[in-house]
Amino acid sequence: MALAKILAALLMVMALCEVSIAATVYHVGDSTGWTIGKVNYTLWSQTKDFVVGDTIIFEYSNQYHNVLQVTHDNFKSCNATAPIATFATGNDSITISKYGHFYYLCGIPGHCEAGQKVDIRVPHPPESPSLSPSPSPITSPSPSPITSPSPSPSPSPSPITSPSPSPSPKPWPSSPSPSPSAWPTPSSPPPSWGNSPAPAPYWGIAPAPAPSPASSLHVSMGLLGPSMAVLAFVVTAFAY
Repeated sequence: MALAKILAALLMVMALCEVSIAATVYHVGDSTGWTIGKVNYTLWSQTKDFVVGDTIIFEYSNQYHNVLQVTHDNFKSCNATAPIATFATGNDSITISKYGHFYYLCGIPGHCEAGQKVDIRVPHPPESPSLSPSPSPITSPSPSPITSPSPSPSPSPSPITSPSPSPSPKPWPSSPSPSPSAWPTPSSPPPSWGNSPAPAPYWGIAPAPAPSPASSLHVSMGLLGPSMAVLAFVVTAFAY
């Protein structure tokens, strides 16, 4: 802190020395002075570099001229009715004490319109860099990117195969049920089998018709044939 204060004081002293050394005295209009119709004061002021501490001198005959400091608007319109400051010695010395734009004109009617006016511009100097070193920016380490684990591919589900339908068992062949014959009507006489009466019909099946004598004879002969064959077989067997 002490070193910084010392450096600041030295800079101020050097700046004051530079101002005192660089201070310049300008005669408005140079050798021609402050007059009318001989000098373009706008071009004259544009060729000068005015700084704080410089001195401008207006040299003229106070019988014919004067110096009025006015505002910018009055400077443009050559209005001398409300001056900021008035000088009339014929050898007016004005020291620049601050930065800014200063406007002067002659208050004699018609002189400002003829070009007897000047603007003194004192610009601000460029800012000098600070002696204290600017802190270097702190660079924070950039965070490393977080890589998220890639998801492992999930196994695709195997297709579910539905079991093939087992063949249905074939239905057993159903024996054809005998179609019921018509029930005997009450008016028909019951059938006779020889001399014994026939049993009454049941289950809805009509009784077979009684055999005739001829058919009975044929049945008896049919049963006798096998009996004779068996008897002949037995006799033959004993003969051997």
